[in-house]
Amino acid sequence: MDFENLKKSLFDAAKSAGLEEYEIFYTADSSVSAETLKDEISAFAYGVSGGVCFRCVVDGRMGAASSELLTEEEMQALVARAVSNAKNIESDDPAVIFEGSESYGKTDMPEFSMPDAAKVKKGALELQRRTYAESELVTEGTQSYIFAGESEMRLVNSHGLDLSNKYGVHGAYVQAVVNRDGESEENFEACGEIEPDKLSELPAVAVKGAIAKFGAQGVETGKYDVIFSAKQTRALLSTFSPIFSARNAQLGLSLLRGKEGEMIAADCISLVDDPMREGCMAQTSFDGEGVATYKKSVIEGGVLKTLLYDIATAKKAGVEPTGNGQRSSYAEPVNIAPYSFYLEAGDKTLDELAATVGNGIYITAMKGLHAGADAVTGDFSIDSEGFRIRDGRICEAVKSFTVAGNFFELLKNIEAVSSGLSFGLPSGFTTFGAPEILVRDMSIAGK
Repeated sequence: MDFENLKKSLFDAAKSAGLEEYEIFYTADSSVSAETLKDEISAFAYGVSGGVCFRCVVDGRMGAASSELLTEEEMQALVARAVSNAKNIESDDPAVIFEGSESYGKTDMPEFSMPDAAKVKKGALELQRRTYAESELVTEGTQSYIFAGESEMRLVNSHGLDLSNKYGVHGAYVQAVVNRDGESEENFEACGEIEPDKLSELPAVAVKGAIAKFGAQGVETGKYDVIFSAKQTRALLSTFSPIFSARNAQLGLSLLRGKEGEMIAADCISLVDDPMREGCMAQTSFDGEGVATYKKSVIEGGVLKTLLYDIATAKKAGVEPTGNGQRSSYAEPVNIAPYSFYLEAGDKTLDELAATVGNGIYITAMKGLHAGADAVTGDFSIDSEGFRIRDGRICEAVKSFTVAGNFFELLKNIEAVSSGLSFGLPSGFTTFGAPEILVRDMSIAGK
């Protein structure tokens, strides 16, 4: 059943059930990926998925039901299940089918063409071949991976709202493993490209990063000035991003509750949420409830300007929703999440930050961050590795030390931000970006 017939079936069933406020949320996804090990394809996946969610308001409560079976009979049953669920739900969240925003922005995503399976397999094998060709030290365990996916989203409701979006993402990664005289090291690198000519640097960066770890030594326990690499700053931001959710704040799961308008970070820190960032592969002008999305400063000059709100949390707080009520698929409930969420860059290069430090540690990897961090309290204690900073220069590799701190305190103690803003790969509409950051006197547990 195509979408227009699906829509007609659900709207007819809703009217027959006497419903006045209802909504259809539809997604269709396709994906392909290939992974290599040695010189062979070790894993390949191709999939097509999708379905529909029907939501309705019954006696002031929201009911929802979803299905991937798109038949006339199932659409009739879907409406009945949603009505039944509304009568049985226990929630104090306001039940709102959104009438629509005054205007919606315009997305401007890079051109995307879904590759066929043969191209993805060939690309993964070529990426693996190039990685092994980088050095005779590359050994077993090295993996290369290429993926691509396309998603379509439709949202229509009884108020006449009719919104649609379609986007595609692709990318690649290399996990390079090297061995020298019995010592093994590895390094992971990823990028948002799949064309061979645009992947030429990925194997070299991955292998060079792994080789640079040879001979890594421990560090003494103590207080150190620390530079977090852009990748690890992104990882910290990703791990602690739930603290900016208004729902978590209202549930007492974020220490930012009641802090809007207050100084929560160093004045060099500005944090932006941009659903239509130029160059981003996954953009959207509306969220999973039909609210218009827009670029916003979450932190500006260290001041918390706003949390991220969906409709329900905004009504509870007496503010306007920020368009962050995302739905990752037809079967998922509304969840507050950022879009392109990034720390704005500063004006210093990495070398200039290192010169400012003089002596310290440059952290390039943190292992098990999500397991070693508490997003409620902000505390973290993470096994890490990186490089010594001596006399203002990044020098020898170091490993097997633990960096400990508190994210809320870290925000306040950031002394400088580099100019090297970079972004990770999208997960749905969410992408994290950050430059390097300099933090003084961090606790390091070593030998």
